Amino acid sequence: MLRLFTWWNGVTLGGLFDIKRRSQLVGTDEYGNKYYEDRKVSIERRHRRYVIYDGYAEPSKVPADWHGWLHHTLDEPPTEKPLNRREWEIDHKPNMTGTLFAYHPKGSLNEAGKRQASDADYEAWTPDA
Repeated sequence: MLRLFTWWNGVTLGGLFDIKRRSQLVGTDEYGNKYYEDRKVSIERRHRRYVIYDGYAEPSKVPADWHGWLHHTLDEPPTEKPLNRREWEIDHKPNMTGTLFAYHPKGSLNEAGKRQASDADYEAWTPDA
């Protein structure tokens, strides 16, 4: 029932039917996302490209090589021509903003700490001064 009306839990049934009807599967990534490309050329004179997320629709789960292919930066999909990784590149970390695992700096109200005073600490402006 959720697939009928909620796009954030994955693609809706209507969207899935439409994409599979007029597109072809190009590949999948390590997160289970599936990537499609239209068979016909669109108005913009290029093939439209789609991603169907595996589970919750989280765009930060799209790897860099597939992101480049989706946005027509790369012509060939990573299944045909993989992106070269450098030794200084690190693996993807999901966006944790708004979750219990979000980063909270020292002194944050969420960390129940006190703010450190600085050398030139803030002084409120008053019209009398």
